[in-house]
Amino acid sequence: MAKKKKEKLTDEAEKLKAELDALKEKKKKLDKKEKSQKKEIKKTPAKSKKEKSTKKKTPLTPAQKKAEAKKQAAEKKAEAKKKAAEKKKKAAEKKAEAKKKAAEKKQKAKLKAEEEKKKAEEAKRKEEEAKRTFEEELEEQLSEEEIENFQIEKVDMEKLTNRVCEVVAKYESEGMLQSELWKKLKLSSRDGSRLALRLERRGIINREKILEKGRWTYKLILKKTPISTVSIENAPCLICPVEQKCSIDGEISPRTCQWIEEWVTEIKLKKTQ
Repeated sequence: MAKKKKEKLTDEAEKLKAELDALKEKKKKLDKKEKSQKKEIKKTPAKSKKEKSTKKKTPLTPAQKKAEAKKQAAEKKAEAKKKAAEKKKKAAEKKAEAKKKAAEKKQKAKLKAEEEKKKAEEAKRKEEEAKRTFEEELEEQLSEEEIENFQIEKVDMEKLTNRVCEVVAKYESEGMLQSELWKKLKLSSRDGSRLALRLERRGIINREKILEKGRWTYKLILKKTPISTVSIENAPCLICPVEQKCSIDGEISPRTCQWIEEWVTEIKLKKTQ
C-alpha cells in the first residue's frame, strides 16, 4: 500500500514538473518576442538618424545650390509680394473707409445746411408776414385802375386831397403817421389806406414803412402840392373887361385896382370867421 502511495506522489510530481517546464518555455517565448520588439524599435530610429546624418553630409552640386537659391529667392519674392498685396489691400480698405466717413460727414453737413437754410427761409417768411401791412394786402387785391379811381361816397376827392396835403405839409420832411392823419380827417383805416395808395400813385406823397409800437405802418411825406383853383376862384381878373390894358406900371394896374382890393379883403374876412 505504501508502494502505491509512493507511485501516486511520483506521478503527481512529474505532472507538476511538466507543467512547470511548459510555463518556463512559454515565458522564454514571451521574453524572446519582447526582446525582438524592443530591438526593432531601437533599430528604426538609429537607422533613420543614420540616414539623416548621411543626407546632411551629402554635398550639393552648384546647379542644386543655384536652384535652391533661386527657389528661396522666389519664395521670398512671393512672400514680399503677398505682404505688399495685403498692405495695399489694407490701405485701400482704410482709404475707402475714410472716404465713406468723409462722404457721410459731407452728407450730414449738407443735410444740416439744408435744414438751417429751410429754417432761415421759414423765419424770413414769418418775419415778412409779420411786416406785411394792410396796404400791402390791398395792393395785392386791387388793380392799379381800382386804386387810381378810388372814391369815398359823398366826398369831394379833390378837396380831400388838398386837405391831406395841407395837413401833411405842416410836418415837412419829418412826415406824419398815417393813423394820426386818418384820425384827424375822420377816415376809416380801410378808406385811409386806399387814399394813401391813390395819392402815392399820383406822385403826391411818399409812403415810408416804419415800425411803430411793435407794428408796421407808414409815415406819409408830402412830395408835391397838387394844383388847386380854389385860391383864384371868383378873382375879378378872370372877368375884368380891361384885363388886356392892365399892367404893373400902367394906368390900369393891380396895385390900384379897387376890385382886387375888395376881393382880397373878402377872402381875409372869410378866413377870420
